[in-house]
Amino acid sequence: MVLSAQPTGPTGPSHKWTRKRITLNNFIVDGPARTLTFYNAVLGSHKHHDVPDQQRSGLAAARGEQPDGTQQRRESLRRGRKPLPGRCRSLSLVAAAVVLLAMNCSAGGEGPSSPPADTTDTNGEPSTTSDAPADAAPAEPAGGEIDERDCSPHFPGDLRLDTTSLTTTSFKVSQTFYECANEVGLAPATNPAALATLRTRGIDGPLLVPGSLFSRTLRAELLRLDPKRIVTAGFTERAVAAALTEYDYETVEVDPQAVFNDARATHDRVWLVDSYLHAVPLAFVGDELGARVVTFFPDLSGVSDADSRLIRTAAQVDLLSDFSADGARRLEVLRRGHELPGGGAVLFEPARGRRLIAIYGNPLTSSLGVLGEQGPEAAIERLELIAQGYEADGSEILPTFEIIATVAAGSAGADGNYSNETPRDVIRPWIEAAAANDVYVVLDLQPGRSDFLSQAKIYEEFLRLPHVGLALDPEWRLKPHQVHLNQIGTVDGAEINQVVDWLAGIVREEQLPQKLLILHQFRFSMITNRNIVKTPAELAVLVHMDGQGPLATKYATWNALTGQPDADRFYWGWKNFYDEDSPLATPAQVLELAPRVDFVSFQ
Repeated sequence: MVLSAQPTGPTGPSHKWTRKRITLNNFIVDGPARTLTFYNAVLGSHKHHDVPDQQRSGLAAARGEQPDGTQQRRESLRRGRKPLPGRCRSLSLVAAAVVLLAMNCSAGGEGPSSPPADTTDTNGEPSTTSDAPADAAPAEPAGGEIDERDCSPHFPGDLRLDTTSLTTTSFKVSQTFYECANEVGLAPATNPAALATLRTRGIDGPLLVPGSLFSRTLRAELLRLDPKRIVTAGFTERAVAAALTEYDYETVEVDPQAVFNDARATHDRVWLVDSYLHAVPLAFVGDELGARVVTFFPDLSGVSDADSRLIRTAAQVDLLSDFSADGARRLEVLRRGHELPGGGAVLFEPARGRRLIAIYGNPLTSSLGVLGEQGPEAAIERLELIAQGYEADGSEILPTFEIIATVAAGSAGADGNYSNETPRDVIRPWIEAAAANDVYVVLDLQPGRSDFLSQAKIYEEFLRLPHVGLALDPEWRLKPHQVHLNQIGTVDGAEINQVVDWLAGIVREEQLPQKLLILHQFRFSMITNRNIVKTPAELAVLVHMDGQGPLATKYATWNALTGQPDADRFYWGWKNFYDEDSPLATPAQVLELAPRVDFVSFQ
């Protein structure tokens, strides 16, 4: 039987060798060719066949050794090697000699010349002039050692990642999940393609993202994990060869087209993190444990529809980043399956670019707007025509009914509040039709001498639905002894906050997606102390510029309202009046406005 390691290039001092290692009881054939390392089980030393001095010196220099080839041996106890019993050692020596003789005869050799003398370093450790690195892992003991370690990852129940770099995260994940490893993946943090390549290849152990292959932290972690193999991508072959001489390693060529995403459609377990820095190392562990890692932020922005479905259908969902209480609550929103029409839990997340296009009015009359000119089904078809052009900037269009639920009245009425409340049974068919057709609904309040919160509570059953929002119209908010059309109404930020607190509470109680709250305004006086209006995460608070008249006048109103110091705290909307505007703004003109217009209604 012949065991040999063949060179992969031309011979000579400058040729490149491929290091190979084959274990047979106490023998290791360790490249380059013609070097046979014999492990003496009794003395713990290495003895070699004769190798030309020039070749040995060249190999030693390539590995960073001194020309004489001496280095300190690694302590054999690092890998837990135990000496063989005396009888076994004797049998092993005999068997070794027989096999060694057979191998040399088969190769046509005449056996080794006198082996180099054993030496001892200053620490008392056995040392030789072997061409193998002195701190290389010792050979397997006689008979072959069976690795009975359980290196599968174990999930800790209380893990919370708060690290701020990919490097520190990878080491923390490794130390948390693994007591040992069959394989370790190594890739630089600055090479996403290398990370994706290793993910595609698959690693039977953790991913480590060291700052340097020569770092003490990496060496300590590799010593703890004691991997059988290290798989690298993105490092130079020279650096890998110099840093990992004591390990069996595999270098994988980086695939620039590699994709990091998990292609599997279903998972029983989902891990949620709030950072890509946390997601990358966890993904390798998740592959072993059957878990999908999903990155999202406390407001649930950035979660794709596919990931939302995974979160809803997974048997178990774990939060592995340090999420706030609001983040945990929004997780339950997804788990319960409450989404906005068209998907998602956040109205205006940048990745989706959603824009609401609405028709405005009251179901009982056509005199208050175009919504009342037809029934719900026909109104949905009309919305499709009206919305054309508003998607030109890549926005996702959400058709919307803006229903005037309480209508300003010229007389006090039985309750004396100068506001007529539309019966809920009149509104309900519109709510139901909207739910069946992925249409959003906004209930508009014109309270007269009443207050906004009292009127909002009339329609609480609808506002507890995920696709229904609210609009407050201060133009029709009267003070005592005032009547409509004699003045423009007004509301203070403090009264608005009463509605904000109540409506946000409903969102929390029902674990609903973010709800829209619109504030109509075309004069500064309509909302006093606007700067104190709360904008909690449960609500998307939007100021709707609903002035009418010549386009130039509307532009001036828009610029005045959006130019206030608190303008960036709100989302913004625009209103088109078919009869009163001259001319009616085109979609292109609306899309040119700044800040971005997220809500457009037609009356």
